[in-house]
Amino acid sequence: MRKISQIIDGKRKIIKKPELLAPAGNLEKLKVAIMYGADAVFVGGKEFSLRSQASNFTLEDIREGVEFAKKYGAHIHVTCNIILHQDNLEGLKNYLKQLDDIGVTAIIVADPYIMKIAKDMHLNLEVHVSTQLSTLNSQAIAFYQKMGMDRVVLGREVTYEDLRAIMDKVDVDIEYFIHGAMCIHYSGRCMLSNYLSRRDANRGGCSQSCRWYYDLYQDGVLVNKEDDMPFSMSSKDMSLVHHIGELIELGVDSFKIEGRMKSVHYIATIVSTYRKLIDAYCEDPDHFQQDDFYEKELQKAANRALCHGFYFDHPGVDEQLFNMRDEHPTQEFVMRIVDYNHQNHLAKIEQRNYFEMGDQIEIFSPHHDNLFFTVEKLYNEDMEEVTKANHPMEILYVEIPHRVLANDMGRKVRK
Repeated sequence: MRKISQIIDGKRKIIKKPELLAPAGNLEKLKVAIMYGADAVFVGGKEFSLRSQASNFTLEDIREGVEFAKKYGAHIHVTCNIILHQDNLEGLKNYLKQLDDIGVTAIIVADPYIMKIAKDMHLNLEVHVSTQLSTLNSQAIAFYQKMGMDRVVLGREVTYEDLRAIMDKVDVDIEYFIHGAMCIHYSGRCMLSNYLSRRDANRGGCSQSCRWYYDLYQDGVLVNKEDDMPFSMSSKDMSLVHHIGELIELGVDSFKIEGRMKSVHYIATIVSTYRKLIDAYCEDPDHFQQDDFYEKELQKAANRALCHGFYFDHPGVDEQLFNMRDEHPTQEFVMRIVDYNHQNHLAKIEQRNYFEMGDQIEIFSPHHDNLFFTVEKLYNEDMEEVTKANHPMEILYVEIPHRVLANDMGRKVRK
C-alpha cells in the first residue's frame, strides 16, 4: 500500500511526490528541462532507440547529461525501445554496459530480449517497460514484474478508472503520460507509415501518416471537394493539467511528458508549468485551488489543441483534429537571459526570434513569477543602440527594470 500523505504540523502534505519526467532531443533541451524543474529526463541514444529524426545522443552526450543532472539531483533515462530485427543484435551488450558505466538511471525497453539481457548482466541501471508494449492492465504488469522489471510505462490508452484499479493491485513503479501528442492507433503499433512511406514506426522512422491530408471517397465519389478542408486523422494533444491532484492521490510514481522533438521554449514552458502545479498541490492538497493560470501557461507553448486523451473513456469526435491544423504559439520565444547587471538594469541576452523597440516581453522562469516589460533600450554587443533584434542567436543587451536570472526566457506578447 502506497502511503501518499502525512499530517505535518497539523496540515496534510504529500510525502510521495511523483517524479516529473521530461523529454529531450539534444543536450540543450536536456539542461533546460532540468533547470526548469524536471526530476528526470529521457533521451534517445544513437543506437537501439526510436525517434530517428531526433538529435539522438552520443555516449559522450549522455555522459555530459548525466554529470549535469547530478548537480541538480536529477536522473537520466535512455530509450532502448526499438523492436529488434536480426541485424540489430550486434553490439547490444557492450552498449548497455557503457550506459551503466556512465551512470544512466534507467533504460526504457520494448523488446523482451533486451529486458532479459539487461537483467542477466546484473547492471546497476533500472529496466523500464516502454509504452510501445501498450500495457493496459494489472496482469500484464505482474508479468513484467516477475521478469524483474523495475517500472512499467503504461499505454496512453489507460483510463483513470483502470489506472485506479491498477494502482490498487500492483507493487511496481508506474509511469503515466500527462502531456503530449497522441497516436491515432495504439501507440507505436500503427502500420500506415510502413505501408505508405516504407518508414518503420517501431524502428524510429514513423512519418506520421495519420497527419497527412487525404481525399475522402464514398461509393466512388469524392466527398471533400477542392473548396472543402482536407481531411486528416490527427488527434488533439493530451493534457491532464486539471487532473494532476487526482493522479498524485493515486500514488502514480512518474508523470511523463511527451515531446523529444519539441523546441527549447516548449520544454521550458511545459516542464515549469507542471513543476509549479505539482509542488503547489503537494504542499497543501486540502486547500489547493485549481485556477486557470496553469492552463494558460501551457497554451503559451506551440501546441495543437488539447484534450483529455483516454482519461475518461475512448476519445470521441471532439478529441480529433480531422481537417484542422491549429498548431501555433500564443506567444513567441524571443530571448534567453545570459546575465543581468543590477546597477544599470541591463540584461545580456541571446536572441532567438525577431523583436523590436516597443514590443512587450514576458519573462518566465523556474525561480520567480512571470514578469513583463516593454523594450525601450536595446544595444548590440558593441553597446551601440539598435532598434530591432533580427539576427538569430545574436548577443544583445536590453534594459529590464525587474531583476531577472541567467537562463530565464522571454516571449513576445501578442497584441
